[in-house]
Amino acid sequence: MRTAFVTGGSGFIGGRLVERLARDGWTVRALARSDAAAARVEAAGATAVRGDLDDPTGLEGAEVVFHVAALAADWGAWRDFRRVNVEGTRNVLAAARAAGVRRVVHVGTEAALMHGQPLVLADERTPLAFSSPAPYPATKAEAEAAVVAANGGGLETIVVRPRFVWGPGDTTLMPVMVEMVRSGRFRWIGGGRQLTSTTHVDNCVEGLVLAADRGTPGAAYFVTDGEPVAFREFVTALLATRGVTAPDGSVPRPLARAAARAAEAAWRLLPLPGAPPLTRFAVWVASLECTLDDSRARDELGYEPPVARDDGLAALSRS
Repeated sequence: MRTAFVTGGSGFIGGRLVERLARDGWTVRALARSDAAAARVEAAGATAVRGDLDDPTGLEGAEVVFHVAALAADWGAWRDFRRVNVEGTRNVLAAARAAGVRRVVHVGTEAALMHGQPLVLADERTPLAFSSPAPYPATKAEAEAAVVAANGGGLETIVVRPRFVWGPGDTTLMPVMVEMVRSGRFRWIGGGRQLTSTTHVDNCVEGLVLAADRGTPGAAYFVTDGEPVAFREFVTALLATRGVTAPDGSVPRPLARAAARAAEAAWRLLPLPGAPPLTRFAVWVASLECTLDDSRARDELGYEPPVARDDGLAALSRS
């Protein structure tokens, strides 16, 4: 029986991954830093290993480590992003090497390429955005570089990059969008008609499992739902699955960018509690084209998304 170790197993992607691995017959251990996290990973089918990314333990005997845990947010202290996304990733890589793990599969993101520009049919040759002014992209770029650099000497490392992950069990993006609509704060930026790639959570998990078996060491792979869709069309359909009607209100992109810069400056200088109402990274994600070429995953991994976008939306509506 194969054994996997999962970080971030109590989260959206990680929880779905634990369920898939357990269903496929793997023995799964998952890092859990709280009683609540331990209960979630055990309910999903894993054995909880108490600890955190500062000192990950319990990797001995694992064939594959899936590193899913990350600080994914549009605002926060740079030191926190670096501690979790960069140092945490390096700690997992070091622990995997020390434990004799064969392969580490790291959950990356298209955000690691973002510094305020559209991504149009981007592929794995697109440069990482180490100098991005937003902490999440910059630290995820640094984390991915660390993963690739660690490949070799008996350890194989692979990166899988989904985009706009959605589906059952989403405890992050969907609740935020629903709350924004219901509070009257939701606006399309620049009309919201730009194209975007998306990745159903089960399609993301499929890419991770395939990478564990077939991925080329040192490689990165985009995984998506297939053809891009208009951002506004998709978000409207996604909200409708929760019985929420997307509003028509829109703000021009230049105005949103200026407002985000001003808000970020105020929150840094004063400083103010909580997060700004709008950030540069949020503007990028909501208003710029982000279309990805996943042909490498299809060619090298045999990746085919098991969940079609329309089928996934229909299933969410029934849930």
